[in-house]
Amino acid sequence: MGARLFGWGTESGALSSAEEHALVDRVRPWLAVTAPVAAPTLPEVDLTPPRLAPAGALASFMGSDPLARATHTYGQAYRDLVRRLERRFAPAPDLVARPPDEGGVVATLEWADAHDAVVIPFGGGTSVVGGVEAPPDDPRPVISLDLADLSGIVEVDTISRAARCRAGTRGPDLEAALAPRGLTLRHFPQSFEFSTVGGWLATHAAGHYATGPTRIDDAVESLRAITPRGILETGRHPSWGAGPDPRAWLLGSEGTLGVISEAWLRVVARPTFHARLVARFADLDRGVAAARAVAQSGLRPANARLLDPLEAVVSGAGDGGTALLLLGCESADHPVDGEMARLGELAADHGASFSDGTRPDARWRDAFVRAPYARDVLVRAGLLVETFETVTTWDRLDTLRHAAVGAAEDALAASGSPGGRVSWRLTHLYPDGAALYLTVLAPARARDRVGQIDEVRAALLAALASAQAPVTHHHGVGRVHQPALAASSPELATAVLASAKSALDPHGLLNPGVLLASSRPGRGRRDSVG
Repeated sequence: MGARLFGWGTESGALSSAEEHALVDRVRPWLAVTAPVAAPTLPEVDLTPPRLAPAGALASFMGSDPLARATHTYGQAYRDLVRRLERRFAPAPDLVARPPDEGGVVATLEWADAHDAVVIPFGGGTSVVGGVEAPPDDPRPVISLDLADLSGIVEVDTISRAARCRAGTRGPDLEAALAPRGLTLRHFPQSFEFSTVGGWLATHAAGHYATGPTRIDDAVESLRAITPRGILETGRHPSWGAGPDPRAWLLGSEGTLGVISEAWLRVVARPTFHARLVARFADLDRGVAAARAVAQSGLRPANARLLDPLEAVVSGAGDGGTALLLLGCESADHPVDGEMARLGELAADHGASFSDGTRPDARWRDAFVRAPYARDVLVRAGLLVETFETVTTWDRLDTLRHAAVGAAEDALAASGSPGGRVSWRLTHLYPDGAALYLTVLAPARARDRVGQIDEVRAALLAALASAQAPVTHHHGVGRVHQPALAASSPELATAVLASAKSALDPHGLLNPGVLLASSRPGRGRRDSVG
């Protein structure tokens, strides 16, 4: 994320003053907004003195620069933005380390162990679930371990179509390195421009593609991680059948078991054939039925997202009166017009009308990419803006959707923000279910905005639990979802995870309080990571 103190991305990508005013004017007819307040500047940030000072070789890549500490304090959730606006930087790490290589990571873990410090792996800083924030109930000093300098593609196996990527590699850099070879990872999350390979792997990230292989897990051949107990590296295999897959121990581990340093990832030929279509539904339930038909057709379109009318109009892709099913096909091997025609027939079977897919789809894509920048402006203008996502089976989707939307609206009213709006879309489709993505918009209450979003989140997570839906589909668990995860996970599963944590990180150095409740393990014999 670079050195931007408030908000998403870069200063050059942020909305201009004219665009900010236009956005606020567009929202004002249906939500009370104010003029956007000023974002914080570094002189306004009051940081506590660091409790540690690096010595020797570590001082070459580890320090307590105020801007580095401030920009590594939070991720990009609504509660993070609010605390930035309120100039609350108490969780700032004591030190920020940017090791140039794996040896620097090893040295950082050893030094942290010797000084009884916490280490929080940091990729692009795009977490929206508190995944990069210091644990509030742990008194130990905190080191933010930024992997930005462990970046780049080491080698490409064009025969097997796989690339060896370092964990700090950002999406655009990875694709730029693959493009001359006619290859792509085909993994494009909304955070693509700023998030990293290691972050994707550590959070089970899902990409933009709505069907077929889209989760980063699907692309993994092998993983390499540095743990407080040593190096954990799996071999390169197209599949695994020899007992539990060790790659699964690291995927989704969110920096709690080890620091992922590199991976071999499957890549594919860059697509050259494309087709798009937009199906419109006056009846929302028919739109859901059409989405299910698409998911179960076996065609696996690259894009198949269902937007409810409010989601469609907010993104600029619709008129607010109809739901939209955005369809897109692509291939590197053959024309896809026939596949698109068949998808159109499936939608028509459920009452769809059609328009050319280019213009609405382009408007939605532009809004999708720039949505975090717009969100920053709306938060500064006094709105509560947050997203939640989960996944469920088709037979439970309707019940879950109504329960989740109702829970969010009721919680907004109870928290002092009646008249809030909740829009939703289906982002990823599977033959047996779909990922439901909610966007909550409401005038924020004047006091305790963090407490308000926590109240809304608690109500939503309770609704998910009642519907037997998980706390996340692709945003990760982090700190904010950990209590709900603990309440819904089988006790034996939690015990197994705790055992893995104890085996790989016996002193609890790595990201305590994420996935598992934070605890202070006893300090016995120190095992070297070297």
